[in-house]
Amino acid sequence: MCDQTFMAITFGPCDNCSTTSPLMNIYIKNEPTNYCSFCVEMMACQGLLKGETLASLKNESESLKKKLEEERAKLHDVELHQVAEKIEVVSALSIKTRRVLKGHGNKVLCMDWCKDKRRLVSSSQDGKVIVWDGFTLNKEHAVPMPCTWVMACAYAPSGCAIACGGLDNKCSVYPLSLDKNENLAAKKKSVAMHTNYLSGCTFTNSDMQILTSSGDGTCALWDVESGQLLQSFHGHTADVLSLDLAPSETGNTFVSGGCDKKANVWDMRSGQNVQSFETHESDINCVKYYPSGDAFASASDDATCRLYDLRADREVAVYQKDSIIFGVSSLDFSLSGRLLFGGYNDYTINIWDVLKGNRVSMLFGHENRVSTVKVSPDGTSVCSASWDNTLRVSRALGMPWLLVLYSLT
Repeated sequence: MCDQTFMAITFGPCDNCSTTSPLMNIYIKNEPTNYCSFCVEMMACQGLLKGETLASLKNESESLKKKLEEERAKLHDVELHQVAEKIEVVSALSIKTRRVLKGHGNKVLCMDWCKDKRRLVSSSQDGKVIVWDGFTLNKEHAVPMPCTWVMACAYAPSGCAIACGGLDNKCSVYPLSLDKNENLAAKKKSVAMHTNYLSGCTFTNSDMQILTSSGDGTCALWDVESGQLLQSFHGHTADVLSLDLAPSETGNTFVSGGCDKKANVWDMRSGQNVQSFETHESDINCVKYYPSGDAFASASDDATCRLYDLRADREVAVYQKDSIIFGVSSLDFSLSGRLLFGGYNDYTINIWDVLKGNRVSMLFGHENRVSTVKVSPDGTSVCSASWDNTLRVSRALGMPWLLVLYSLT
């Protein structure tokens, strides 16, 4: 999202030729290196076979991409909505705002649910991270950060810690306690360090490891206790704006999306990019796995949400309307996977029928763009964070398809 994208322009001596010039931050054997544009081009030309040029290799790459798309198209024999024709239509939804959380002094940029289904954490441009009790609306903790634009926050699986970061390029972990007057800032542990802003973070299936994404174009896996880098993931050619861990006990894959319009699926053990999808026409602001883990959805500034089936290795649905012209900043699935909630820059939340592809409802109430949408762990509530400085918790009642998992087969 252009409004939240920052470039760290480095100017200084090149690590290779020592010439003082604008530098590009690249990774060689997982080590960050600052090279000037000339040295980057020279390095790229090393190892070329006789008669090969960068232009010829680019043409060959585009040709292989075209062939890959042709092979994918041969398997594209039916649309998802055609398969779902005999499935029951989603009836009228009854979703109402039950709580409005006020306390931030500026745009709320991110939020996350605790596993206890009651507490939430939010981060804001006011430089604060707040832990809320979603039932009583009380602020349990308010943690001041060393910078504004705290763009990412996450609850640990145990509920005993939170992680956050932003323009400080760091991911910091704060252990929580029952003492609401305790100074959490004094217990801060800096875990991750990127060379550009932190755009996203999420704990793995334990409190001991955390995944981060950054404006430096990389994702990384860190050990929380030691702060050691366990694995780095290189493949995006621009800022990485979002990531999501696969919903499985092993949790060995995750998906990321960014300003290069790509959604990449990664193997956490090897660090390899195992699948890549490039069908959006603008920045991908958010990615989210389908509850079964067999697919994922993406939200983009091109005003569409898209669904990708990992087994078919292709896009299977696009959620859009001609009347929607504003970008999608965030999305999340209902617990069943039947509904897709999308937060838009026109201050609304659109609810889509995942199988049939049509919009079934809209949520109103925010007075500025919606930055984050997340469904509660029990599937009965959805929380939205907005640039209007508030969070709104909406509750859905009497909707059985929230609780029954649908298969995409």
